[in-house]
Amino acid sequence: MWHDVRALNASASGLMAAVVIACLASAVWWLSQLPMFTLRTVRVDSVYGMELKHVNKLTLRAGVVGRIKGNFFTTNLEQVRTAFEAVPWVRRAEVRREWPDQLIVEVEEHEALGTWGEDGRLLSLKGDVFTANLAEADEDHPLPALDGPEGSEKEVLARFLELRALFLPVALVPEKLDLSSRYAWTVKLDNGMSVALGREQDKTTLKKRVQRLVGIYPQLASRLQDGIDTIDMRYQNGLALSAAALVLPSDPHKPVKAAVRKAVKPNSRSTSSKIKQRQ
Repeated sequence: MWHDVRALNASASGLMAAVVIACLASAVWWLSQLPMFTLRTVRVDSVYGMELKHVNKLTLRAGVVGRIKGNFFTTNLEQVRTAFEAVPWVRRAEVRREWPDQLIVEVEEHEALGTWGEDGRLLSLKGDVFTANLAEADEDHPLPALDGPEGSEKEVLARFLELRALFLPVALVPEKLDLSSRYAWTVKLDNGMSVALGREQDKTTLKKRVQRLVGIYPQLASRLQDGIDTIDMRYQNGLALSAAALVLPSDPHKPVKAAVRKAVKPNSRSTSSKIKQRQ
């Protein structure tokens, strides 16, 4: 009998607690629906206070606000963040509430380094591939063309920045960098010269090959003043090059001399000079 009374009391207490919780929840829901908590402002700022070059705050806010559902309490911040990050040029967005009726959105913008692949996408300085207006990106600086297998974006970016520094002593600038499906590197420079650097055997392979080219390039440029078409650096101690104005001597022991450049027919081929055994 005593045990039955205790069980009834416990059951009644549990029921009352459930009723109280339900009432509190209803009260909270009712309060949260009051007009004073309707979202009245969505403020867009830039992360770290940096100026936004390609994202217009007013346009950005106007394009996203209509898709925000709920009020100060019920708005899904993750959905708001996703909506902002879907806008071209937006790399990342952070969203927070500010009492009693505001959302604060901080936006980080992509900074384009160059193009990626052949489908009109861009590669950012942080190695992100994104889609935006190429004309807008080209307003900041000329866009080098970068390409490589899927997933190699950050590796190609790192090598491009490395090569840009390595070619500075001879005032040459990489305009195109390609990593083939066999992971062989080819760089094209702003003087029109294409350089085959081959596959990396270790972390210093590309650096050593470029430094070797930079060391001899002034001599090559002075002898071949009409320009070099291609250089192949995939040799242990030498190189191979092709140039329209390069003439091989009949006597292999005589030095190579540059000839006066003549008009080249569309189907004619340049002469190649190969030096030493390739790796």
